[in-house]
Amino acid sequence: MTRCCRARSCATAILLALIAGGCFPSGDSPLDEQKEPHFLAGKNLATQMDFQGAIDSFEKALEVNPRSASAHFELAWLYENKAQPPDPAAAIYHYDRFLKLSPKSDKADLARAHLNSCKLELAKTVSAMISVSASAQHEMENLMLENKNLKAQLAQYQAAAASRAPAPAVQQSPALPQTVPVRSAVSAVPAIPNRGSASVASRTHTIKPGENPSIIAKEYGISTAALMAANPQARPTHLQVGQSLAIPAP
Repeated sequence: MTRCCRARSCATAILLALIAGGCFPSGDSPLDEQKEPHFLAGKNLATQMDFQGAIDSFEKALEVNPRSASAHFELAWLYENKAQPPDPAAAIYHYDRFLKLSPKSDKADLARAHLNSCKLELAKTVSAMISVSASAQHEMENLMLENKNLKAQLAQYQAAAASRAPAPAVQQSPALPQTVPVRSAVSAVPAIPNRGSASVASRTHTIKPGENPSIIAKEYGISTAALMAANPQARPTHLQVGQSLAIPAP
């Protein structure tokens, strides 16, 4: 009887040591994550080339288990390569979450390489937006200079009229004829975004069920990166129904 009790005590101690040492899989292991029904459905839909359906399923898998590194990796890859249009901003978010949740995974190096690639792609989009803004700013400066010249001409004519002297000869602006009133020239100056702004939001969109950044950006003919840049407070994978997003000008 004493030997039996000792054997049970030893077995219990060994079992506790194995658990403490991590010899048994935890509930958050990759194997357990990949058995989640939504995750399995996402893999099946991706195999059938229903990539939007796969994205929706993996998003639901994250709602069940926000710490599912496997679901984050699958979503990152889909947003980078299969979303229409591709969404590098969302891909960056999911690659980053994957690396934080599973930094020692055998996919970690691959995720880092794709993360850097997505950052470069996003930087190209932002650079293109900034160059357009700089061009518009240059046009604004030219129009303001012409308007300044017209005001100077007007001041000279007023001074000549006050002294009853002939108006001095002033070279007219090549862009605007002398007969155009100054007020009209000023009103013709278009509204141009401030220097350094990536885009100007002139509309808002209220999120409806089933919508994500890619769908909303496609509806307004803009890139997902431009949409997320105009809404820095919004998380691309946690949009709420009824939430308002600023829509930048295309």
